[in-house]
Amino acid sequence: MPSGPAQPNTVFVLMDDLGYSDLGCYGGEIRTPNIDSLARGGVRFEGMHNSARCCPSRASLMTGLYPPQAGIADFVSRNPHPTKGQAHLGRLRDDCVTLAEVLKPTGYRCYFSGKWHMHSATGPVDRGFDEFYGYTMDHSHDQYDAGYYERLPAGRRKEIDPPANEFYATDVFNEYAMEFIRQGQRSGGPWMLYLSHSSPHFPLQAPKELIDFYYDTYLKGWDVLRTERFERMIASGLVDPASWKLSDRSMVPVDDDAVANGYPGRPNPAWESLPEERRRDLARRMAIFAAMVERVDQGVGRIIEHLKATGDFDNTLIMLTSDNGACYEWGPFGFDESSRKGITHLHTGADLDRMGGRGTYHSYGSAWANLGNTPFRMYKHFTHEGGVCAPLIAHWPARIPAGGAGLPAGVVRGRTHIVDVMPTLRDAAGAAYPAERAGHAIPGEEGISLLPSMTGTALPERTLFFSHQQARAVIRGDWKIVWGKRTTTPLRWELYNLAADRTELNDLSNEHPDIVADLAAEWEAYRIRVGLEEFEPWDVPAREGISD
Repeated sequence: MPSGPAQPNTVFVLMDDLGYSDLGCYGGEIRTPNIDSLARGGVRFEGMHNSARCCPSRASLMTGLYPPQAGIADFVSRNPHPTKGQAHLGRLRDDCVTLAEVLKPTGYRCYFSGKWHMHSATGPVDRGFDEFYGYTMDHSHDQYDAGYYERLPAGRRKEIDPPANEFYATDVFNEYAMEFIRQGQRSGGPWMLYLSHSSPHFPLQAPKELIDFYYDTYLKGWDVLRTERFERMIASGLVDPASWKLSDRSMVPVDDDAVANGYPGRPNPAWESLPEERRRDLARRMAIFAAMVERVDQGVGRIIEHLKATGDFDNTLIMLTSDNGACYEWGPFGFDESSRKGITHLHTGADLDRMGGRGTYHSYGSAWANLGNTPFRMYKHFTHEGGVCAPLIAHWPARIPAGGAGLPAGVVRGRTHIVDVMPTLRDAAGAAYPAERAGHAIPGEEGISLLPSMTGTALPERTLFFSHQQARAVIRGDWKIVWGKRTTTPLRWELYNLAADRTELNDLSNEHPDIVADLAAEWEAYRIRVGLEEFEPWDVPAREGISD
């Protein structure tokens, strides 16, 4: 396989807990001009479906397999369950292959900057990446903790090592992205960069000047902003108001009353129903989140500028998505580091002004997450669209014309899944998918290449599967069955026609029990095929989300 211009360079940007509508090009009020420029010059997808949670989605992206086939059906774990088998191993399995392991034989140099989260025992340099900066085990960490992040392979000098009082992880991940691109360019062959941000996952931390910029915007509240986002989605051609309706405020998942801020199993509250001090605290939390997103966008802008200056922009495939929907943890008021027992802090006065700075730790809660997932229902952890549907942008001037060669509004319609990333990047590189790794036979790819769809070819109808803890779903064509969790209503399969009801407002399970039964049988066959344990009748507590 020849290297050089015939093969594109690749930049894949993964954001963490970004909601469907947070980017400007998907309706958001957050400033993302650089990401938006990629959408204008390439294509937007109606939605990239994922696996509802950080590490299962990352495992699927990295391997082209469903999470159980990659070994991370539930979550990364230091102590794998003793009886649940390889699907629940809690790290990448030996009988799967990574993007780097597939691309390197074709001449690619492979680089990784940011959050790995597929277990340190199966870390990036162990699984094919040439260079790494970031962290390998945890789901999140303090953005200001300079000593925590590591350079691999072991013994590598840190090319970028700002003083502790200037360190901000998102910026350093962006700096290493630039460093690794330069290394790839010096190599003389094609290169792949995986820029895997932890932003905007909690702890919400960002530069104060950006937080201050957004604060007044979020004093408008989630009700007004959800409506404004949806109107922009319609105006941009992303959504069709005939089949996309703005859902009501989503339910707060059931948990201890203190953890759910007094709203377990109830809708998120109306913004105007809250006291002014609470609204100010909440506006500050969302402003920090927005500032984190903008900081990622600034890094994308630097990458674009550098690629243009060095002549590599046209033959670089750039893609961007999120690992799951926006994160509800825990209730509408969020939590602080010291409130993990369910006590929600209310910040006022000078304390309000310090939010997001060094030594702070905040989440933004379920109601802002509901804004992030506009117009969908529910959140990360759930297999309703609010949990598993994220933006996807693709840009490659040498192959993808702006707007995808006449795609209406430059939008690729149809069902995509994060298992499609492996075959898409492999197709672009001309790389073969191997039959074995280190003596282990590996499963075949579960996804398809998305490259044809980026130039106007319709996506094929197929069946897609989802599971996270008790939640699960199946999509076949326009039909979707969903099994929920953490609700006050009895659990059962719900049925939605996504062509007519994209936001899952009209449950048709009683009208079409035959379709429910058929798709449920497909789910059971999938469960057996990938080695998933049968689901327990109880649910995992919401607070599992902040531990591994």
